[in-house]
Amino acid sequence: SAITSLPSGVGGGSLNLISTQTASSSSTIDFTSGIDSTYKEYIFKFYDIHPATDQTQFTFQGDTGTNTNYNQTITSTHFRTAHNESDSETAFGYNTQDDQAQGTAFQVLAHDGTVGNANDESLNGSLHIFNPSSSTFVKHFMGNTSANHAGDYQIESFMAGYFNTTTALTRFRFKFASGNIDSGVIKLYGVS
Repeated sequence: SAITSLPSGVGGGSLNLISTQTASSSSTIDFTSGIDSTYKEYIFKFYDIHPATDQTQFTFQGDTGTNTNYNQTITSTHFRTAHNESDSETAFGYNTQDDQAQGTAFQVLAHDGTVGNANDESLNGSLHIFNPSSSTFVKHFMGNTSANHAGDYQIESFMAGYFNTTTALTRFRFKFASGNIDSGVIKLYGVS
């Protein structure tokens, strides 16, 4: 017989929109509320994030309580794939310059020098934060972005890691390594 419904207790998590922020020549986009013990997973979604500066990195960091230093200790991995429009070059590899080993810098979401600022270039993707309110475990994250490089490349970046703190993370900041976020939308969801 055909399966017409899921058994009770089985199902995917629902995305619950918490907030939306729209960039307009913004130096940073900060999420300083709505991240608490309500959900075990939070997802940031990036839509057409466009830099003012050509070939820059899109980055993030978190912080605890009402702190605004955004310098939590991170250990992470980062790799990327690339393919150019002329079909003359492809790439796949680990990026040591984009990872951290107990570092406190902003974590790279899009490979070094990836995002172009031509009118038709932007970045899209997502970042998952797991159980940021835990007082027992470190805080894991993983992200995936798709961006247009100024050299007419499609570059997909994959990164994951953890914030090495058992203190609750309550806020996150997004920015480009240089220049403003010219335009774009970031949405924050809680997963129930």
